[in-house]
Amino acid sequence: MLASRRSGPTAGSTVSLRETLVAAGLRQELADELDRMPQKVVQVDPRRPFRESGIPRDEVVFVRSGILSKFKVDSSGRRQIVALRFPGEGILPREGMSSYGIQAVVPSEILVGDAEDFNAIVEKYPELHKFFWQLTQRNENIGYEWLVNCGRRDSTARVAHLLCETAVRSRTNVPEEPLHNPFTQQQIAEITGQTSVNVNRVMADLERQGLIERHGRDILFRDWSEMRRVASFQPSYLE
Repeated sequence: MLASRRSGPTAGSTVSLRETLVAAGLRQELADELDRMPQKVVQVDPRRPFRESGIPRDEVVFVRSGILSKFKVDSSGRRQIVALRFPGEGILPREGMSSYGIQAVVPSEILVGDAEDFNAIVEKYPELHKFFWQLTQRNENIGYEWLVNCGRRDSTARVAHLLCETAVRSRTNVPEEPLHNPFTQQQIAEITGQTSVNVNRVMADLERQGLIERHGRDILFRDWSEMRRVASFQPSYLE
């Protein structure tokens, strides 16, 4: 479940499993095998978790449209979003109990298949091991970047970095095309480890500095190079 690095879907588009896998570099025959795997289409409401933590994760999830988040909750009930999945990306099965919950960021449509069916196909075709290992490495790279973002960057750089990453992962043609911001201020706070009040201040500061221009939920990058510099954003970790 890896979005194409050449031409991929936006957060609001709907993609097929087969098309996405082929665009990501998988041979057509293997993409067909995975596409024939039994799967169900599920509409996910962002107002409530789709999956809670602490339950077996014996399924594979593929995002057709919208955005899914992985989240964890601390002992005080405060939530931290620890990962995102855009159209063309997925969540692989895992052994044992899951340590994170899953919730949609926006209304989303996903494909859900059984881990048993998925694992049988992967075991049958060794080439798939390498393909999904590359996916795991990409997600690991994104996780490291998020760790640095929350641990070392200031509040402005954190928000700027998230906006830059979202533009790239949603295939927004910046700076000519505006990013349709899928996040609420609270969701941005839960991703970047700060309060929604501070996120509001940072967004206003980015606009005053002439880095972005907001029209409702649309964000136009007025100075993409400077925005990337402020965010310390180098997109190579997304490749």
